Parts: sequence; structure tokens; C-alpha cells
Amino acid sequence: MHAPLIIDVAGTELNAADRRRLADPLVGGVIHFARNWTDRAQLCALNAEIRSLRPDILICVDHEGGRVQRFRTDGFTRLPSMRTLGELWMDDALRATQVAVACGYVLAAELRACGVDFSFTPVLDLDHGDSSVIGDRSFHRDPRVVAVLARSLMHGLLQAGMANCGKHYPGHGFVKADSHVAVPVDRRGLKAILADDARPYDWLVGSLAAVMPAHVIYPKVDALPAGFSPRWLQEILRGRLGFDGAVFSDDLSMEAARCIRGTPLSYTDAALAALGAGCDLALVCNQSIGESIVLDELLDGFAAAARDGRWQPSPASEARRRSLLPRGPAPDWVALGESAAYRRAVAMLPRA
Repeated sequence: MHAPLIIDVAGTELNAADRRRLADPLVGGVIHFARNWTDRAQLCALNAEIRSLRPDILICVDHEGGRVQRFRTDGFTRLPSMRTLGELWMDDALRATQVAVACGYVLAAELRACGVDFSFTPVLDLDHGDSSVIGDRSFHRDPRVVAVLARSLMHGLLQAGMANCGKHYPGHGFVKADSHVAVPVDRRGLKAILADDARPYDWLVGSLAAVMPAHVIYPKVDALPAGFSPRWLQEILRGRLGFDGAVFSDDLSMEAARCIRGTPLSYTDAALAALGAGCDLALVCNQSIGESIVLDELLDGFAAAARDGRWQPSPASEARRRSLLPRGPAPDWVALGESAAYRRAVAMLPRA
């Protein structure tokens, strides 16, 4: 069964609604936020219960380093921003690649030791200097530096058995608007974007396990935001660049996500549109809290779409989702802390 939906849970332990939703075969993943964290013991217990309900589910988090790091206490290493690694590159390029590997390894090993399978990292956006939502999440302005440091960080992730996700394709760094609250528009042409912001995707196509498109409109290429655009996802990403990994939608709760050609969409219709455009997985965040029934409506809507033929499960998409599950056993936290490789990697990191 293709399980295309990535949802969240309400708090630090599962409630009855969480359990019901996670048991739905349409749910392929869960994403955690800071509200799902108290300490390591609690996070491990939460993930163990999730795994007991759905052994094959993908447990995810946005845990990049810098200001986007969900778990920061009780032994978790404070990871540097990616801009810090780019600044280190300007002083000592080889040292910067070494530190990026260490950063990826520490990030992934600590998460896996607490039952988290996957982090949405690295950010491949270029630092054009004007984007508040990207800012120091970017390695550098130069796509060559971004590609080299991202590949190094991805190598570190892989050392700990974790896959990766390049974001936000084909590039979010050029626009000022924050797609959480507005609809950013990048008025450059395709040639300019492919020659600059999208170059890391071209160079890293054989190493990227997953890609997340931007909720940005590039009107000279397509009137649709990239995450809803068959041209960006199928013709360019899969066809021209040759990418064959998983494609996640960005969060469909964001302001830019549910208004296509000026028409407001329901969560179900937005998720169907993203999958129809070429995404394998649809991400819906922060809708499990309080009395919200968005996730229940989404699951009911998808079941109805499957029954009436508006959506068909994709075996290829399900295979891509499963390919993101971690490789090898998760490390024990105590044993990890005592390992020489982990200690060397932590000691190598600049102060966050």
C-alpha cells in the first residue's frame, strides 16, 4: 500500500486521535517538532510507541543545525548553522568539508539513538542576502561551495545510516517573502535559475536521496508553485536532471501551499495536487493540535479519492519512501557517547 501522507502528533505522548491516525495505512511518516520534546527518555518512549503501531513508518524531523534544531538539551549537541560552515570554508576549505562530515554524523547519530529516522537536511538554497526565512540556514552564496559542503554533510549522515533531503528545489534563497505567510515570486528565467540556484541539484543528483520543492512561483517557467508543477518536478527534476529519489511536498499548512492560480484548496485537494504534479509524499504539519479535525478530514478525503479514482497508489513512490528508512541498527546513546568516532566528531564542531 502506498502511504503518501506525513503528519504530526499533538504532544509528548500519543493520544487516542494520534493512535487512530497513525494506524491509517495512508500515513507513511510522522514529523516531530519542539512541542514533542521534553527529554531523551520521553522522545525514545514516544518513538517506540509510534514504531509499535507502525513498524515501517518514517519518523522525521527538521533538524538542520543553527536556528532550526528541534532538540537542543539533555545531551543533544548544539549544531552550528550552515552559514558557519560556509564561513569556515573561506578560511580553510578542506577543514570545512571535514567539519561538515562531522556535523552530519553527529546530527544523524544523536537522532537515531532516540528513534528518529530522518531529518530534512541539507538546505541547498543559496545565500543571496535578502531571504529572512533562509538566511544563515544556507551554506554560501556560491553554488559550488554549497554543493561540496552539502555532499560532505550528507556523507556524515550516511555514516550514521541516515538518508538526506535537499531543499528547497529549485531554490528559495533569491526571494525575500517567507512562504510560511506569503506566496514568494521569483521572476528569473529558467536558464538563470538552472545556472545558479539549481546547480547543486544537478551536481548532487546521484547522492540526493530526497528533494523538497519550494512553495515559490517562478512565472517565467510555470504559473504554478514548484511543488505543484509537473514542469519543475517531472520535466526538469526527473527528466532533465535525472533525479530518481523521493520528492516531498513542503508543508501544505503553509500560506503559499493551498492557493493555486488564485483558487483556495482544501488540504485534501492540495495534497492530491502535489502528488499529481510529481511528489511522492505530502507533508501536513501542525494540524494535530487541539480540536483541529484537518488530519481526519485529510485521511477521509484521501480514502474517498482512492475509491472514486481521483488518486491511485504508486508502488514506485512507496518504494522511494521505504528507501529513506535508516540503514543498520540505531546506536545506543551511552555507547555512542563513549565511541571515539563520535567524540572526535563533536570536538571538531564549532560552537553553535
